[in-house]
Amino acid sequence: MKTGILFSFLVMLGTQLYGQPLNDSIAPVETRKLSPAIQKLQLNVGPKKVPVTIYKFGDVNDVVCFNMHDNEFTSVEAAKQVLSERGGLIIKIENKKQRFINFKLNNKTYTFDANRIFSREGIEQTLRDRGRYSPAAAVEVETFAQKLLSLIPDTASCVVALHNNFDGDFSIKSYTNGGSRQADAKDVYEDSLQDADDIALTTDSILFRKMAGFGYNSILQDNINVKKDGSLSVHYGEKGRRYINIETEHGSVQKYVEMLAKLYDILAEEKLSKAVPETAPQEYPKISEKTVDN
Repeated sequence: MKTGILFSFLVMLGTQLYGQPLNDSIAPVETRKLSPAIQKLQLNVGPKKVPVTIYKFGDVNDVVCFNMHDNEFTSVEAAKQVLSERGGLIIKIENKKQRFINFKLNNKTYTFDANRIFSREGIEQTLRDRGRYSPAAAVEVETFAQKLLSLIPDTASCVVALHNNFDGDFSIKSYTNGGSRQADAKDVYEDSLQDADDIALTTDSILFRKMAGFGYNSILQDNINVKKDGSLSVHYGEKGRRYINIETEHGSVQKYVEMLAKLYDILAEEKLSKAVPETAPQEYPKISEKTVDN
């Protein structure tokens, strides 16, 4: 009887001291989410003001995510989830959920793809592809591109392009033998267990090897011979800077979260080991293309 009373007393005492019975397990500690500081800007292209939003999660400035196509929102949703835990910047063009940006100049409408404006050749080509070109319009677009690039801090050691695609529209197959972009790739890793639409394209050999090593469809851009189309990947390849495009099919949020989080793991491991990135010169042995079958 006395033993029962003593046991009841100890249970009650444990509850009062710790807020739970002694035999209850301790609740897991939840990771605190980072709330972004949001900055809204307007960049001119001709007389038009294009809204740009910058999300800053924590104090991390070395990883910058860039969303150039406002209709590719799956990647942005996933990036917000990852950066709320890991930190970093998101730069996002706001364009009413449209891929192409249009503006008027001298009573004429011009249209361009924001991922084709980081060289003069690319600007001329995208304007012509979208219906109209003029030297004056090209100057306006070039100025807009320079303003966008100026938003990326000098502290950025890795720029991540946030993209999505449609089923079968653009995939790892575009870079394998016979693909429309085969000539743009220095090396390709295709994994048969992965959806062909989920890819990582990078200017950097180390990121290529590590993403491929984790089983993701990966492309190493040929920074020397790639088509000069004005895309951000070509721009950073020419500059010898670290860039990666993570791309999944529209709606594949969790897959995007997985791939972007794995990239963060790679970058964190490099920081610990003080690895030095290897970029543009690309004087390294070629990894043969291979497909994994289990």
